[in-house]
Amino acid sequence: MSATERYDAIVVGSGQAGTPLCRALAEAGMRTALVEREHVGGTCVNEGCTPSKTMVASARVAYLALRGADYGVQTGPVSVDLKRVRQRKRDIVNSFRDGSQRRIEKTANLDLIFGTASFTGPRTLRVRGKDGSERTLAADKIFINAGTRASRPPLEGLDRVPFLDNISIMELAAVPEHLLVLGGGYIAVEFGQMFRRFGSRLTVIQSRAQLLAREDADVAEEVAKILQQDGIEILLKSRAERVSAANGRILLDVNSGGQKKTIEG
Repeated sequence: MSATERYDAIVVGSGQAGTPLCRALAEAGMRTALVEREHVGGTCVNEGCTPSKTMVASARVAYLALRGADYGVQTGPVSVDLKRVRQRKRDIVNSFRDGSQRRIEKTANLDLIFGTASFTGPRTLRVRGKDGSERTLAADKIFINAGTRASRPPLEGLDRVPFLDNISIMELAAVPEHLLVLGGGYIAVEFGQMFRRFGSRLTVIQSRAQLLAREDADVAEEVAKILQQDGIEILLKSRAERVSAANGRILLDVNSGGQKKTIEG
């Protein structure tokens, strides 16, 4: 391992807080290191707002094209090429990410270091690169901006079936026939409407009495009406109890208002 590299400040993670912070510190005259494990930009640019809103835009175009006749516009058959949607999303993410990385690399007093950081002491970090190399960094000020990951519900059988989260669903190459969405939060609603407009059949299983549990009831009710008008099936007060796979299909056992049933998707 090489000798300890000393900085005035170290920022771990290049997300929406870490990226502007490291540049501000460097521009204030502090020798600064930014350590990033995967790619510059954090969750928002790479797996959150930027890619999802890009795909939402594609879904809206599909929705408007399908409704053309309602407005006196004849469009003919409409189909969705999800590979092309995905590539557009990737291109926009790459442009945002690369632009942010270039700005970091051009900032004086700032070193961008790719690797996984872990503490070895109160003010000391070990950074392991993807090639297995290690560096030791030290600073009086260390800021953590380590990002997020999707949580997995404690659902029986989930570890034995293929499933999607907010990242992997945006990498699909084809529109699923029937998506089963666990939960009725804003991410579930966003992706649910998106893939319904792409052409998937959609079932949302929500344990609460309303969608969007943190919103006022009247707001949540109006959102539910909009989704149902799009053809999305919403099961409220419903609990997923177990999941299994058979013949290439997903079988989800649900307790909905005391009634047990199995949904195939």
